[in-house]
Amino acid sequence: MKTPNKIKLANTPTPIFEFNISDDIKDNTALYIKRDDYTGVELSGNKVRKLEFSIAEGLESEADVFITCGGIQSNHCRATASAAASLGKASHLLLRGDSVCDQGDGNLFLDKLFGAQISYITAEEYKNDRANIMKEIKAEYEKNGLKAYIIPEGASNGIGSFGYFDAYKEILEQESVLGIEFNMICVTEGSGGTYAGLYMANEVLQGNKKIVGFNIYDGEADVKSGIIEIINEACEIADYKEPINFDSINIINDYAGEGYGISGPEVFEYIKYLAKRTGIVFDPVYTGKMLFGLNKEIKNNDYFKGNILFIHTGGIFGVFPQKEMF
Repeated sequence: MKTPNKIKLANTPTPIFEFNISDDIKDNTALYIKRDDYTGVELSGNKVRKLEFSIAEGLESEADVFITCGGIQSNHCRATASAAASLGKASHLLLRGDSVCDQGDGNLFLDKLFGAQISYITAEEYKNDRANIMKEIKAEYEKNGLKAYIIPEGASNGIGSFGYFDAYKEILEQESVLGIEFNMICVTEGSGGTYAGLYMANEVLQGNKKIVGFNIYDGEADVKSGIIEIINEACEIADYKEPINFDSINIINDYAGEGYGISGPEVFEYIKYLAKRTGIVFDPVYTGKMLFGLNKEIKNNDYFKGNILFIHTGGIFGVFPQKEMF
């Protein structure tokens, strides 16, 4: 299998610890946490692993500007702006929201600190036309003699998914060192790239693990088809010809709530509980919402048993704009 080039941005390997979130966890179950929030500070979380491949491809195309998109408090946009600045490049972020009522805190504050150019669009424009708008932004830069490279939402495409193909291989190495075999890997599911990389690696490397994604974006969305599209694109990039079995894709939609970035009071209470119990901060957009669901599934669903690895994908800066909810 031909793996694309990458640059080094993340602090890896990230550690794995036993993670006790409840006093009444089932006897046949042990939960572990992989601290991918340790991949960095400005470049923290799962996004940086994907950007190692996306930005490498952009640099190979001699890009001067990196263009990407996300919500007002997008971890991916903040990481892209940071990575571009660290490489002496410019960034342009297309954010879903309104500049008049923007939250000048958290990730958005850091976007501005890193010198990113920011364009705001409505939720409807974002849903229906963000790809075309980014192409228009790219064309404007190129009129001015600057080469631009577009990274899709979350770096969730074929090239970006190799970040978590690599992470899966890292987990296999850590299993050997720790003397533990994980039966299941759980991760948040938003734009699909993190899950796609893990699932593809599990199939290609015949890991025989359950890969479970917790949808935090839209409980009604056709998540599976997007994941399959990313994996097929990655196989084409890697010139991998063997068939991939997609029957085991497992996305839990029950905890998406009202949508991306919207959590109910029970999630905020659970984040507070976990902070006091474990000393670890989870965010209300991704990991807090997912852990709220994972805890319920472990207690009530026999499918969730054995050694379960949860990947903490970061997001701490997203806590601050919602601090009043705590």
